[in-house]
Amino acid sequence: QVQLVESGGGSVQAGGSLRLSCAASGSAYSSNCMGWFRQAPGKEREAVAYYLDLSVGLTHYADSVKGRFTISQSNAKNTLYLQMNTLNPEDTAMYYCAARATCVRPFHYWGQGTQVTVSS
Repeated sequence: QVQLVESGGGSVQAGGSLRLSCAASGSAYSSNCMGWFRQAPGKEREAVAYYLDLSVGLTHYADSVKGRFTISQSNAKNTLYLQMNTLNPEDTAMYYCAARATCVRPFHYWGQGTQVTVSS
């Protein structure tokens, strides 16, 4: 079983920063292939940033967050981070940590989410 627990969400003014954390446990996922997604009210869930394959340094960022968000992982690979800078109201959403068994599989393990609210 895989357990993902997010933390670090909150309310911030536009231009501010937040760092999300995701504590991961279990053995059925690859720590090289995790990611962050978000879903705003009335919108579909979208990928924010994820490792295509951390072992070869490949990452993917949504165009809307490039240059502002950074995905990273603890040395022990049991905590995933999302550093979010220069936040704007369009970043308001529930943010989810996600994991998968391998880097060629779809994401199928999800956390409960952490809310990020950015006010103008």
